[in-house]
Amino acid sequence: MQLGMIGLGKMGLPMAHNGRERGIEVVVFSEKTEKIADLATDGIKGYARLEEFIAALVPPRVVWLMIPAGSPVDAMISRLLPLLAPGDILIDGGNSWYQDSQRRYAQLKQSGMHFLDAGTSGGTEGARHGACLMVGGDKAVYSRVEPLFTALSGSSGCARMGETGAGHFVKMVHNGIEYGMMQAIAEGLEIMRHSPLDLKLDTVTSVWQKGSIVSGLLMDMTAAALAREPDLHSIEGVVAASGEANWTINEAVRLGVAAPTIAAALFARFKSQDAEKFAEKSVAAMRREFGGHAVVYREEE
Repeated sequence: MQLGMIGLGKMGLPMAHNGRERGIEVVVFSEKTEKIADLATDGIKGYARLEEFIAALVPPRVVWLMIPAGSPVDAMISRLLPLLAPGDILIDGGNSWYQDSQRRYAQLKQSGMHFLDAGTSGGTEGARHGACLMVGGDKAVYSRVEPLFTALSGSSGCARMGETGAGHFVKMVHNGIEYGMMQAIAEGLEIMRHSPLDLKLDTVTSVWQKGSIVSGLLMDMTAAALAREPDLHSIEGVVAASGEANWTINEAVRLGVAAPTIAAALFARFKSQDAEKFAEKSVAAMRREFGGHAVVYREEE
C-alpha cells in the first residue's frame, strides 16, 4: 500500500511514522525541508515541490490531507486538482465541517476523482500508534482503501459511517461529547479541591483510572497531568474552543435536539476566556442597586 501525506503537524507527522511501521509506503509533501530530512531517517520519502510529490505516487493515487480545516483545505485542493487524475482518492483527515466535505466531494467528482472524509481521534498518541477513524464516502471507494484505514487504526476503532460527510459529522458530535466529558471531570476535581478534606487529586485520579466507571483515555490524561503537577500551578485557566462543539450546538439547534450538557461545556470555555467578567460585575452592580448588598471593589492600582 502507498499513501501520500500532506500536513506534518502534531497529527500528520506521527501518523506518517505510524503508517511506515505498519508496512505502508508513506510519501510526504512539506515545504519545510527540515521535516523531510528528519523523516528520511525513518525511510519515508519526502518532497518539497507538490509536482514531484504527486509524480512519486502510483496511480490511482491516495492522498491524505492532515491540515487545518477551512480555507487551507480548499487552497490545497485547488493546488492538487491540476495534478491529480480521474480515479485518484483524496482523504481529508482533519476536523472539517461536514457540509464543506460534501461540497468538496461534489467538486472532485466533476473531475472523476474521489473524496473521503475521515474523522480522526485519539490525539497524537493515537496518530502514532493507532487512530480511531470515522469515515464517510462512497462505499466502493471506501472498500478500495479499507486496508489502509485498518492499518492506520491498529487496534483502535475504524469503520465507514455512511455517505459523504458522515465521517466528519460523527467526529463533530464526538468532539462535542468530549467537551462535556472533560467539563464534568474538571468540575468534579474543582469540588474536591475545595472540600474540607485533604484530598490528593493525583491519588484520586490514579485510582479512578483502574476499574472505575469514569475510567478511560481522558481520565488517563488527567491523572498523568496531575501526577506531574498536582496543583496545575503553571497553567492558566483559559480554555480554547476549537470549533467542533460550536458546530455540534448549531446542528442541534437546526435539528431541534436538546444538548444542554455540550452547550454548557462550550459556554464554560467561552467564560474561561473572559478576563473582564463583565456579566458578573453587572450582577454585583444590580444587587448593590436594588438591595444594598455588599460588593467587592477592585483595588486601585
